[in-house]
Amino acid sequence: MEYQDLTSLEEFRSVVELEKQVWEYTDAEDVVPVPILAVNVKRGGILIGAFDESREMVGFVYSLPGVRRGQLTQWSHMLGVIEHHRSAGIGKELKFQQRARALQMGVDLIEWTFDPLQAMNAHLNFCKLGVIVSEYKENIYGESSSPLHSGTPTDRLIAEWWVRTDRVEQLVAGSERPANSKAAVVPNEFLNETEVVDGWLACKDVNLQSGSTELHLEIPRDFSNMQVQVPELAKHWRMTVRELFKTYFSQGYLAVDFVLDRVAGRGWYVLRRSEER
Repeated sequence: MEYQDLTSLEEFRSVVELEKQVWEYTDAEDVVPVPILAVNVKRGGILIGAFDESREMVGFVYSLPGVRRGQLTQWSHMLGVIEHHRSAGIGKELKFQQRARALQMGVDLIEWTFDPLQAMNAHLNFCKLGVIVSEYKENIYGESSSPLHSGTPTDRLIAEWWVRTDRVEQLVAGSERPANSKAAVVPNEFLNETEVVDGWLACKDVNLQSGSTELHLEIPRDFSNMQVQVPELAKHWRMTVRELFKTYFSQGYLAVDFVLDRVAGRGWYVLRRSEER
């Protein structure tokens, strides 16, 4: 796989086609068009493509310049890889390439949004990239024509990727935490009590008053299928997770990790107070 900056109109058109393929958009207003890509690349945006051995573009990452509290940042709007190339590490490498470009610009922080109920995205962001999260936004994009977003509000967590930290440096160097690559120690207590009902993970009760140093919030592993097949359950998950994250973020907790227990088929967030991260 080769990775390169994209600068030509032909390459921008290929990115637009990949957007449609990856997210299956049916409404043109959901797609970032060629003129916007062209202008952003000329004025500090980062747009990198991944090419296979036949020189077909199979993935891309796109970010635009931003400012947070007076500090120059990059806002990463899209990371996409076509289906038959997923799980091959291309998304992670695209992010590392993006980080390298940001460092050359003197940027310390890259931010982006992701769905808190997508376990594999959470695993990539926390375990392979080393993000932290302190913000939850309700329905940030409104309705989307992508079937991946159907049925529930587009609630998102905002990932903060502080690209110069020791934690990120270690991950870039190839050190992934072993707890996320084998059977994990399941916590004694979760913020949400769950059970399997008709083959789907469901929430029973939630704890909105925990004062523990470390908190654990479980999510389903198959939320995309849940949205299509049992939309009412998916919406219940959306509202439950929204309430839990907003409650504990308002009390000074951060999401600092995500544990993917592949043996048990479970996944959960780890939250700690900001001074204890």
